[in-house]
Amino acid sequence: MASLLITASRMIITPAEGPTRVVSPGYVRVADGVIAEAGEGRPAGAPDLDLPDGLLAPGLVDLQVNGFYGHDMVDADEAGWRTVVSRLPETGVTAFLPTFITAPVETQAAALRRTRDLLPDLPDGTRVLGVHLEGPFLSEQRKGAHNAAHLTDPTPEALKTLLETGLVKLVTLAPERDGALEAIRALTAAGVLVSVGHSAATADQTAAAADAGARMVTHIFNAQTGVHHRDPGVAVQALIDDRLSPGLILDLHHVSGKVAQLVFRAAPGRVVLVTDAASAAGMPPGTYDLGGEPITMPEQGPPLRADGTIAGSGLRLDEAVGNAIGLGLGTAAAVDAATRIPADLIGRPDLGRIAPGAAADLVWLGPDHRARTTWVGGQKLFEGGS
Repeated sequence: MASLLITASRMIITPAEGPTRVVSPGYVRVADGVIAEAGEGRPAGAPDLDLPDGLLAPGLVDLQVNGFYGHDMVDADEAGWRTVVSRLPETGVTAFLPTFITAPVETQAAALRRTRDLLPDLPDGTRVLGVHLEGPFLSEQRKGAHNAAHLTDPTPEALKTLLETGLVKLVTLAPERDGALEAIRALTAAGVLVSVGHSAATADQTAAAADAGARMVTHIFNAQTGVHHRDPGVAVQALIDDRLSPGLILDLHHVSGKVAQLVFRAAPGRVVLVTDAASAAGMPPGTYDLGGEPITMPEQGPPLRADGTIAGSGLRLDEAVGNAIGLGLGTAAAVDAATRIPADLIGRPDLGRIAPGAAADLVWLGPDHRARTTWVGGQKLFEGGS
């Protein structure tokens, strides 16, 4: 692959020592799909590409994508997968975890096998980092849009069935379920990230999950016990426990702007921006599918089940970064929450940063923070208007 030298009026860099920061100007040199050099100022030699405005950032990493562009990942055919991985670069996302929500264990296992078989034939596009299983080991009390009929305990047999393909990289579960702490230990030992979510757990039960190896909380404040001065729940532990990274759906519907500010202030350097995007994302208002059941995308706001329950989102991750900046979060911290932090959490330190040795996954965000150009492994996969 040819080398590429990009200069940018503003750029994110992640030094070997010290925090992620914005430099102005900056440059990045790519060779064979990897970042060979990144620095502040102007490089020697003429650039192949100069970005006069906006921000050059690492490619965005989304750990929770149920679907996009009309396709639900759990039952999408190969054409659907091709559409999603080919078009997610339009949103600045260069790596993601397709998310399969609650279903019978055997149904999820079949979906994992089907996914394993089709992945090798996908075109160049957003990297598929594995699969996020959001359920079926969730609480009936905090099921959200999940089908309560399929919720169950995380038995060793169920885990063995679901881990067979090696694709599972993240599991969301409720730690108060029977066998959950043993399951967290087993999943962690197998290299799977465990997240507390859709849970009626107390703060103490959530701390016990962290003791067992859990390191994330799925969409903080949504479908979980919250903040009460005499009865603290999952959200409290997520904010005060440095071992836990709270996921945040920053569409300003799932969580208000002021509560989002609280999350960032209470958990600096730990927040992970996610979309929780449903198949309705990127689509016009209408009826779509989530986990085999219908959802409706309204003119405004997130998709809904028939009973009014929020069912995923229509959020783009570049939009979430823009919302974070709009709430007063610094640019470097906002980008980190959608790049370096999720990449490190999922065990991919080669992603989510502009630094020598990292994969050349990059996105040029315009002044409106929407993706203008996206590269994966140094290859340009999306170029939009200015």
